[in-house]
Amino acid sequence: MKITEQPSEYHNLERRSIGDILRIINDEDSLVPKRVREALSQIERLTKAYIKHLESGGRIFYIGTGTSGRLGVLDAAELIPTFGIPEGVVIGIIAGGDEALRRPVEYAEDDAEAGWLELLKHNVSDKDLVIGISASGTTPFTVGAVERAVQNGIETGCITCNPNTPLAKYSKHPVEVIVGPEVIAGSTRMKAGTAQKLVLNMISTTAMIKLGKILDNRMIDMQIVNKKLFNRGVNLIVEWTGVDPQIAEKLLLSEGSVRKALEKIKKDGIDFSG
Repeated sequence: MKITEQPSEYHNLERRSIGDILRIINDEDSLVPKRVREALSQIERLTKAYIKHLESGGRIFYIGTGTSGRLGVLDAAELIPTFGIPEGVVIGIIAGGDEALRRPVEYAEDDAEAGWLELLKHNVSDKDLVIGISASGTTPFTVGAVERAVQNGIETGCITCNPNTPLAKYSKHPVEVIVGPEVIAGSTRMKAGTAQKLVLNMISTTAMIKLGKILDNRMIDMQIVNKKLFNRGVNLIVEWTGVDPQIAEKLLLSEGSVRKALEKIKKDGIDFSG
């Protein structure tokens, strides 16, 4: 039996107090970062491949079903405003399409050919990296897509929570975070989902740092899409240059990003006194 499907170590949950249930879940969740740390060498290898493909003009594809698929779509979507990467550079694919982001699509994960067909819609090529995300490591939609990618000379990776799975077999860069049985048996939206989210955060954030999207520890390429981010950008420009806040506001509005505003200041020698 797969570890992610093993019986829970906790019984009679319905009879326990709310406080007890919360403590049990919290105790189990606290194990996840330790299991992630044990997989750091695997995560590093996948991160290096991720960076290599983006540096050479390739794309990253996350592909999965259910919670795993949603987490991939989420990570891909968040990279656009956070780091200013163009849409279509990191792509999340979930079985069942956009509808599956909000509600389950029956049997979508059981089609072993559908994942590859979705990749073909994006003209996937050997310049790209395909990362399968599956807690069990056996989901036909995800395994089939990664297997077909390998057959077509495309580099692959995966994030899973079971050892020695079919998904890892077809992945050049497997990441296996073994978090153990869930509090509710088989409910991999819990510890397994948390582990996958942590790993995705680590990989994509590290890649963006190494690709120059961060200066010091600040997001200089973030998209200015709301007042909060606009104010953050203005404050950052003022902090780093000493320019008058009104000048910083005008520069951010005209240039569209913190990076471009800083470059404008450096190039034109703008009078910081206002």
